[in-house]
Amino acid sequence: MKVRGPIFFSVIAGVVALGMYLPSVFPPVDNAEKEAVLMQTMLSGLEQLHFSPVVLDDDFSKRAYDLYVERIDAGRRWLTQEDVDILSKFKLEIDNQAEKGTYEFFDLSEKILNSGIKKAEGFYKDLLAQPFDFSKDELIELKGDKKEYAKDDAQLKDYWRKSLKYDVMGRYFDKIKDQEKLEEGEEKKTEEVLEEEARTAVLEMYEDVFERLSKLRRSDRLSDYLNAITNVYDPHTGYFAPKDKENFDISMSGALEGIGARLQTDGDYTKVTEIVPGGPAWKGKELEANDLITEVTQEDEDPVNVTGFRIDDVVKLIRGKKGTVVKLTVKKVDGALEVISITRDLVVTSESYAKSVILDYPGTAENVGYINLPRFYADFNRKGGRSCSVDVAKEIEKLNEQNVESIILDLRNNGGGSLRDVVRMSGLFIEEGPIVQVKGRERAAEVLEDHDNRVQYDGKLIVMVNQFSASASEILAAALQDYGRAVIVGSKSTFGKGTVQRFIDLDRAIRGYNEVKPLGSIKLTIQKFYRVNGGSTQLKGVESDIVLPDRYHYIEVGEKDHDFPMEWNKIDEVDYSQSVASLDGMESWKEASAKRIQEDKTFQLILENAQRLKDSREDTDYSLNYENYAAEMKALEEEGKKYEDMFPEIEGLEIKNMEVDIEYINEDESRVARNEEWMKSLKKDVYIKEVLSILKDMDDPKYAKE
Repeated sequence: MKVRGPIFFSVIAGVVALGMYLPSVFPPVDNAEKEAVLMQTMLSGLEQLHFSPVVLDDDFSKRAYDLYVERIDAGRRWLTQEDVDILSKFKLEIDNQAEKGTYEFFDLSEKILNSGIKKAEGFYKDLLAQPFDFSKDELIELKGDKKEYAKDDAQLKDYWRKSLKYDVMGRYFDKIKDQEKLEEGEEKKTEEVLEEEARTAVLEMYEDVFERLSKLRRSDRLSDYLNAITNVYDPHTGYFAPKDKENFDISMSGALEGIGARLQTDGDYTKVTEIVPGGPAWKGKELEANDLITEVTQEDEDPVNVTGFRIDDVVKLIRGKKGTVVKLTVKKVDGALEVISITRDLVVTSESYAKSVILDYPGTAENVGYINLPRFYADFNRKGGRSCSVDVAKEIEKLNEQNVESIILDLRNNGGGSLRDVVRMSGLFIEEGPIVQVKGRERAAEVLEDHDNRVQYDGKLIVMVNQFSASASEILAAALQDYGRAVIVGSKSTFGKGTVQRFIDLDRAIRGYNEVKPLGSIKLTIQKFYRVNGGSTQLKGVESDIVLPDRYHYIEVGEKDHDFPMEWNKIDEVDYSQSVASLDGMESWKEASAKRIQEDKTFQLILENAQRLKDSREDTDYSLNYENYAAEMKALEEEGKKYEDMFPEIEGLEIKNMEVDIEYINEDESRVARNEEWMKSLKKDVYIKEVLSILKDMDDPKYAKE
């Protein structure tokens, strides 16, 4: 059945609205009919509304096939090479089936996958029934895409043997370590008992895994298939079944009641995408963006392996009553596993607001205003709601009253937000002019401008960024860089997300025919951002004027780390200029900073650690001989200690609240505590120390001209 032709989508007054005409007589609906309508409606929306629609051809089919097959068995746990060979016969057919609204390839994949899961269910119980031989010399490869598919069922079972042995060995190692901490006279268990306990724990874990797998519905797997199709368009375009849309909303809001982190599904794992300012995870400083959550442990309970869990199930485990503790076992970017304890609490929303202090670093830079902006917030729901551009303007006004010599605007880890506020905030530092270009598909770029010719701050300005400065943060940094108004300091480049997405309710695409609803939603990319110089912020991000190394210095993170990101491109630039300040001397400032970094012990440790993380990420095979495994783990722990306290307090750096803020802070004990905690973290921030040194260079007459 082909229904794509009669479907039309339109954009009215900037709001995406959908309409769909179907034949007056619709066949009796069963699951196949509903799925056909779903595919046709989704593809029509993508074809007509996506910024850069993809041609449905053999190349598209190959990409969708590769994404889907990799995702359904990223760990090489279910499929053999024979299974993949059968599926590969459809590699060039996905486009044809999608256009017809049929699912032959998906139906076959579901059958083969279910068969593989059934086989594995028999493997694990058998393999965990007897002790493992920890004296045998063998290796396990932990990175799925480095492993070949098992050639047959016998090799697949051996893959499972190694995987289970590794799981048991890890728990056994932890139990041995815990026992070594027992006081003299306390009863110790034999190694045989500890090994059996470890096996039992792994057995129970996989019983839970397979119980959960048994409850998966066809619609769950169908979402995976449809997302393999949508993600060929770009990584931010996706299909959301009705339940998945609810899960998305939970991950964007409800999860904040637990630990204050935004999560998303990443293959078999749940990935931390953002730490929310003011939340428990943010206070703890241990959980980080890009961490993969492998286990969740409640107080006094055994850990629950959440590999393969739906995101809403993970969220339910993480959320809990205020004051209770949840432990997360996470895989870091270097592959190391860490257990992080977080006390659940409500997010303190005030920590997301702009705030400022005065920095004094005698002999380097004094009376410097520092503004921290964790996100670009705006409350559109009520009159007089808070706006980050208004708040930053107020902070600047307070700093101007202190006659600050310079201002540092810190956008590190700022994932973006209100576009309107980006334009207004950029305008605080220039007379007036264009800030960003927003372009829809086949439309002329819309230029968003600052029309206020006032300059609220005309002094030296540095904007701090890192790899997690995204979207709105990148627009502001790009505008001030293009104008030559601010020095951008930080990671080699920002995140590189220069696109805009909108949710489209597919049910609104069908007039009547309630029998096929609900269909769900699609989130699709409809616009791209462009700098005033014409270049996109997509993929490349904003390259820092002065680069400071961090732990990701040698690792690709951000938009470029995704499959099929939209390309960087350029459109016409617009006229822009400012006469507020000059950045003559940039090359000299770069050279001076590079020399300091080379001589700074902390930055050299950061670079060492960055190289260690890169090497560890690439070295993904581990010994299954216990003595070798234990030696490797202890060596990693010992090596890690070198980098635990890399950031000593910066001697001589003074941080002061402004008098106008002190009364407000002292009104509440919790505010006092949070302020003190913030001050302590700033005192150890080596990046701020280097920025203050750059400000000194900017004042030095010998660097005034190139």
